[in-house]
Amino acid sequence: MMKMTGKRILAGLLLMLLMCGAVAGLSGKVIYAHPGYVVDQAGLLSSGDRSVLEAKLQEISLRQGMDVVAVTTSSTEGKSAMDYADDFYDYNGYAASGILLLIDMGDRAWWISTKGTAIDVFTDAGIEYIGNHVLSDLSDGDYALAFETYADDCDKFITHYFKEGSPYGQGNLPKEPWNPLTAVGGAIAGIFAALFGTGAMKRSLKSVQAQRAANNYIRSGSLHVTNAREMFLYRNVVRTRRQTENRSGGSSTHTSSSGSTHGGGGGHF
Repeated sequence: MMKMTGKRILAGLLLMLLMCGAVAGLSGKVIYAHPGYVVDQAGLLSSGDRSVLEAKLQEISLRQGMDVVAVTTSSTEGKSAMDYADDFYDYNGYAASGILLLIDMGDRAWWISTKGTAIDVFTDAGIEYIGNHVLSDLSDGDYALAFETYADDCDKFITHYFKEGSPYGQGNLPKEPWNPLTAVGGAIAGIFAALFGTGAMKRSLKSVQAQRAANNYIRSGSLHVTNAREMFLYRNVVRTRRQTENRSGGSSTHTSSSGSTHGGGGGHF
C-alpha cells in the first residue's frame, strides 16, 4: 500500500512538472504553461480591471477556440515590438491559433501578433482597424478601455469569420454605430460657424448700400450692343470606368524566432 501511494505521489509530481515547466521547442527554448490571458508586466491596470479583463479574454478564447491575449511591458529587452510579441506568444504555451496585443511603454508602441487561423481572421486592414480603434484610449492613458475595445473587436472579427466564411478586410470593415448626439452636435456647430463667418463678412461691407438697378455700375454711353445670337459649339463627355474593389484584402506574414508563421501590424501612440 505504501509503495502504491509513493508511485501516485511521484506521478502527481511529474504531472505538475509537465504543467509548470515544459516541453523544449525545436529552437532549444523552453515553452511554459501560459501565464494567463492578461500579462500586465508594466503595471498599467488596477487589480480590479485586470481581473475583469482576464475573465473576459478567457471567456472569448474558450468560446471561440482561439486565444485572445493582452500583454504590457516596460522593456522589450532589445527586441522589436514585433519580435517580442511573437516570442511571447510562441514560448508561453498559448494555443496554436490566437492573437496578442502588446503595449510597450518603453517605446510607446503597440503591436498585434497573430498565429494560425488568426492570421486569416485578422487581415492587415483588420489589424489597422483595431489599432486605430484603441489608439485614442492608449494616447489618453485609458489602458483598461483600450483593452476592452480590443477584446470586443476580436470577438466581433472571429464571429464574422466563422459565420460568413471570410474575414473583415479592405472594403468591408465594420461600420461605426451612428450616434445621433454627435450628428446633432456637429450640425449645430456648423450652423454657428456659418452664422459667425457670414456675420463678419456682412459687418465688413456695412459701407455698401443695396441698389435697385445696375445703372450706377455702368458708365453712361459705354455699352453698345449691335448684334446678339447664341451658337452651340460642341459637347465634351468624359466616361471613367468604375474600378472593382478587393473586399477582403489579405494578411502579410513573417517567421518568428521559433520558426512559426505570424501575421501582425502595429505603430506608436
